[in-house]
Amino acid sequence: MRLLACLLLGATAASAAGVTGSAEGFAKGVTGGGSASPVYPDTIDELVSYLGDSSARVIVLTKTFDFTNSEGTTTATGCAPWGTASACQLAINKDDWCTNYEPDAPTTSVTYDNAGVLGITITSNKSLVGSGSSGVIKGKGLRIVSGASNVIIQNIAITDINPKYVWGGDAITLNNCDLVWIDHVTTARIGRQHLVLGTSASNRVSVTNNYFNGVSSYSATCDGYHYWGIYLDGSNDLVTLKGNYIYHFSGRSPKVASNTLLHAVNNYWYDSSGHAFEIGSGSMVLAEGNVFQNIPTIVESPVSGQLFTSPDTTTNAICSTYLGHTCQVNGFGSSGTFSQADEGFLSNFEGKNIASADTYSVAQSSVIGNAGQGNL
Repeated sequence: MRLLACLLLGATAASAAGVTGSAEGFAKGVTGGGSASPVYPDTIDELVSYLGDSSARVIVLTKTFDFTNSEGTTTATGCAPWGTASACQLAINKDDWCTNYEPDAPTTSVTYDNAGVLGITITSNKSLVGSGSSGVIKGKGLRIVSGASNVIIQNIAITDINPKYVWGGDAITLNNCDLVWIDHVTTARIGRQHLVLGTSASNRVSVTNNYFNGVSSYSATCDGYHYWGIYLDGSNDLVTLKGNYIYHFSGRSPKVASNTLLHAVNNYWYDSSGHAFEIGSGSMVLAEGNVFQNIPTIVESPVSGQLFTSPDTTTNAICSTYLGHTCQVNGFGSSGTFSQADEGFLSNFEGKNIASADTYSVAQSSVIGNAGQGNL
């Protein structure tokens, strides 16, 4: 009887493992590994194998996978573009970046962990899910491979990727892919970007309920506020950014470039020593129902792209035509100004899967307790 009970309990746990809920916004309909039987990697090699093979997978993380020192270290000559104080990040001379872009910066010796520089390859039809608060990837990020589609990353933490060094590695990288949902992920102490969408099309992406933690002992602004936050630089990318807690950054959170269409809704930006949005030429940003608390510069000037900041209820009524709801005004506390109403690009939302929008007061009360790993 005891053996039967254990077997039944194991079957129940296995059937319950997997993705919680479904994607909202542009990546609505993503299924990841679908109904594939869950697998539970035990080693970093097993994790890499499951994420990179050609099978549909539901991969459940129940522990910390520490890649630190797994691929050795490199000592080389880098540079110190932002100064040599102990709180300043240094830069790896990746692809001759120091040589070409910071030729006048002091050179310095850098020793970095090789595993962090390039993320783990993720192929199509994968769900990567953490169990409770136990699924952690340390010292290496994730890279959704070119041509991949239908990927879900949910309820994990990605931490400690060469935080002292710019070009030391990114937490999550997407480039030339489609239908990706990143949900309830925590990122912390990352060398470069917490999330980056590359210059090729990443198509339909939903980034929801994540905790991007910019607290670090090293930063490009030398003040403990991470500068390299979220970089959305794709070709006709459709990005939903909803319910995220974006904390303690000094810039690029997000930087939006090329012709990305971004719907930023019900996020909570808190505590910045610099700017939040950086909006480049060709990009299109609709921001509604967000909270900006202690953000001195919400958007860096000049705004080269198009921006609709949902300034008031009268102006916001136009959203109903294209998004199916009246846009929600944003909320501010001890923050800079954020007021622009470019309407010409709103037609790009028409006919697409659009995330719903609550008031900023709902976002303020719910995001901190809901965002990040362990809060499903």
